[in-house]
Amino acid sequence: MSSTELRRTALDELHRSLGATMTDFAGWDMPLRYGSERDEHNAVRTRAGLFDLSHMGEITVTGPQAAALLDHALVGNIGSIKPGRARYTMICREDGGILDDLIVYRLGEAEAPEYLVVANASNAQAVLDALVERSAGFDAEVRDDRDAYALLAVQGPESAGILKGLSPKLSASLDQGGAPITDLEGLKYYSGLPGTVAGVPALIARTGYTGEDGFELFVKPEHAVGLWQALTEAGAGAGLVPCGLSCRDTLRLEAGMPLYGNELSTSLTPFDAGFGRVVKFEKEGDFVGRAALAEAAARTEQNPPRVLVGLVAEGRRVPRAGYAVVAGGEVIGEVTSGAPSPTLGKPIAMAYVDAAHAAPGTAGVTVDIRGSQEPYEVVALPFYKRQK
Repeated sequence: MSSTELRRTALDELHRSLGATMTDFAGWDMPLRYGSERDEHNAVRTRAGLFDLSHMGEITVTGPQAAALLDHALVGNIGSIKPGRARYTMICREDGGILDDLIVYRLGEAEAPEYLVVANASNAQAVLDALVERSAGFDAEVRDDRDAYALLAVQGPESAGILKGLSPKLSASLDQGGAPITDLEGLKYYSGLPGTVAGVPALIARTGYTGEDGFELFVKPEHAVGLWQALTEAGAGAGLVPCGLSCRDTLRLEAGMPLYGNELSTSLTPFDAGFGRVVKFEKEGDFVGRAALAEAAARTEQNPPRVLVGLVAEGRRVPRAGYAVVAGGEVIGEVTSGAPSPTLGKPIAMAYVDAAHAAPGTAGVTVDIRGSQEPYEVVALPFYKRQK
């Protein structure tokens, strides 16, 4: 493959047969949309959407000291994750800058520790390289499993019902009360267990990036097309539609979920980004970036940095990343993500603004959109939270 050739997922031909508009995303040729972005977005909010997320980066860590390695390499307390559960965390540089945000799944039992680390597509190689480098001295193996998985996601209020129609079976991992989890009802949010869906072996995870209930299904690439077709048939009566990356972005924006490269970067520590809660200083042993992060925690407590807030337009003009946020004629921040919100019916944005202007309802805040000062309301994140 040439350096300019895009990677294609196992579902590439199927996407094209559905008329998808394809786009280059982190070196992958991915479906941007199949028809109307708004219709796809609304389907996930009210019914269900089916996504191909096979561009995500899967890295497996195994061995007696797998947990110790991950506790050293990442900022979270990975050793405390129980089998069958998952955790949102971050990997940082020695200076505290965020390399990536991750989800870590604990797959193996105590006698055979195994973890699946899922990185963003654009950072997968950097995360893999960092984990390999940081594994020195640990009795653990770091394995690049990006080619071992296809990843399909069913997201939306009808997702559980759709999956139930495909007779999912889960392995007998134990819940907190000691009973085996064998069906979807027992699979809590941020859990993941091996099993089968429509007869296909899969890691079935109750995770997602849309703000809705949903499931992510990690399968072998050769099973991806058959599973996509089975999900499509099972979801036909529930209004399931194929969805592209465009509506995934507006869904995560409404849900106040950060996107690496927009809200997160190596120039920010988790404390600067408002995600200091993922850093667990109380865990045993040292971890990469600990000293710098301790300094960042103290600094941000004494002198709060810019705060990540929501902005809702009073007009119709859409803000974009990099646009200046202004108050009293002074630049007080910068937009990180912006788009029309199908759910709110107005343009929205996330932005880092000076702490003095971060309180919901702060008056006099505008966004400089090509020289025009457009009024925006400061609101707390998220913009949208599903009813449970």
